[in-house]
Amino acid sequence: MTIDPFAITLLIGLFAILIIVKFPIAFSLAFAAFATAAYKGISLGAITQKMVSGVDSFSLLAIPFFIFAGEIMGAGGISDRIVKLADVFVGRMRGGLAMVNILDSMFFGGISGSAVADTSSLGAIVIPMMKKQGYDADYSVCVTIASACQGVLIPPSHNMIIYAAAIGGLSVGKLFMAGLVPGIILGIALGITTYVIAVKRNYPTGGKYTFKEAVKIIIDSGLGMFTAVLIIGGVFTGIVTANESAVLACIWGLIVSLFFYRQITVKDLWPILKRTLRTLAMVMTLIAASSAFGYMMTILRIPSLITQGLLGISQNRIVLLLLINFALLVLGCVMDMAPLILIAAPILVPVVTSPAIGMDPVQFGIVMMLNLSIGLLTPPVGTVLFVGSSIAGIKIEETAKAMVPFYLTMVVVLLLLTFVPAFSMTVPNLMFGK
Repeated sequence: MTIDPFAITLLIGLFAILIIVKFPIAFSLAFAAFATAAYKGISLGAITQKMVSGVDSFSLLAIPFFIFAGEIMGAGGISDRIVKLADVFVGRMRGGLAMVNILDSMFFGGISGSAVADTSSLGAIVIPMMKKQGYDADYSVCVTIASACQGVLIPPSHNMIIYAAAIGGLSVGKLFMAGLVPGIILGIALGITTYVIAVKRNYPTGGKYTFKEAVKIIIDSGLGMFTAVLIIGGVFTGIVTANESAVLACIWGLIVSLFFYRQITVKDLWPILKRTLRTLAMVMTLIAASSAFGYMMTILRIPSLITQGLLGISQNRIVLLLLINFALLVLGCVMDMAPLILIAAPILVPVVTSPAIGMDPVQFGIVMMLNLSIGLLTPPVGTVLFVGSSIAGIKIEETAKAMVPFYLTMVVVLLLLTFVPAFSMTVPNLMFGK
């Protein structure tokens, strides 16, 4: 098929205009796809079928269960116990409560897989605690939202499931395991940054626990933390698939919250289900619309044009990877994470897997997750930035300014993950083979 510049302009331009006028992203994608199909004389029924087939994927079954599990964890008292557990391990350090913030995000990320859920649940607990103990409000928010991005990397991550569905034929389990080490590396890097700032500002050390108190907290929180063991351990050992681990997480979370912690009752399940269904409806609508948009991009040969354009700029692997990362960082500032994965992944994966770069799509998935998670922290569309700032009651501009050292830390980790494949590929290669 010959290249049609007007159709390409219509597809991309109409989508951009609708976004600028604040039309919902899912409807913007669908409307641009249908309008371009009508211009090209393509059956609108074919576009509708692409939308249906986009959500008709077995791997996507894990998403509703992981969303439901995250909602249960937030409402069922597990968040409070995770904070106490983290305090036992790192609370006594200089700026100990900030360290607690990072560690509890690492724990919670292994349960919910969502940066927004992490910030909403744990942030509502830890940010007021930090402010009360003398930490600056902007610093409290920065630590919370930066560490929340570990949830995008550490399994489970529904954004990884979306990435796998967007490019097709990629193992979700392999992606999950690839994110484990990078998530820990990000946590360590943020911990170092946090500690340096805490020492410089002379923030307080945390309290100490007796051995008996520590053991009691560890046992009490162990039931909730076993959810992460079910998810990560189950997938790691190959006993369960990602979908099955999501179901197990829901069942175990319900048992713990209803019968052990007893912070929710059967009556509370309906509001939890409603929140889950609301989130799920948005995610699935977005995936369906993106499938139609992606189909039209393929018809118009946009991915191959972008591949040729990038390779035409340079054949140098380092230059190409830096260009791709820069483009994703910029796009992450103006678009939310899920739609950007659905649009950009099918375009960029052929580029990074080309002989000029030779990157494994699993490694690129982890690079993309961290790259776009930085976008969750940047204005004007940074969802996590908005949530954290609203909890602390400070202006977004203040938070963004205070985030500079954390941005730099995350970019350094991003470059490490981009140019050192071993960080993300060692664990999945040991488990699944190269």
